Amino acid sequence: MAKAIHSMIRVLDEARSVDFYRNAFGLDVADRLDFETFTLIYLSNAETGFELELTVNKGRDEPYELGDGYGHLAVSIADLDSEHDRLGALGFNPKKIVEFNHDGSPIARFFFIEDPDGYKIEVLQRGGRFQ
Repeated sequence: MAKAIHSMIRVLDEARSVDFYRNAFGLDVADRLDFETFTLIYLSNAETGFELELTVNKGRDEPYELGDGYGHLAVSIADLDSEHDRLGALGFNPKKIVEFNHDGSPIARFFFIEDPDGYKIEVLQRGGRFQ
């Protein structure tokens, strides 16, 4: 059976991205592999074995075009309202909290935030299928 272990995104500025993911989601550098033309940085925390892989292509000066195929990453947290306030206080500009329903039943509470490269991250209240 396959097990999801990481997702990779390309970032322009390693320090800026590592700082964002550390401050926003408590992700720390688990490994850093430097190659001639690129660097791979693996971020994780004690909550999960899943990692976010940041790829920094050396010599690139222009932001990446995310296109219309990218969706979002998602994280779950215990207290959505407090996290929304905390991220706002850090200047990360979280979007408004949304209550998502299906056929009159609540499915999820969430908001979106963007990282320094424009990647969208969905922050979900932990519960139900979003553990």
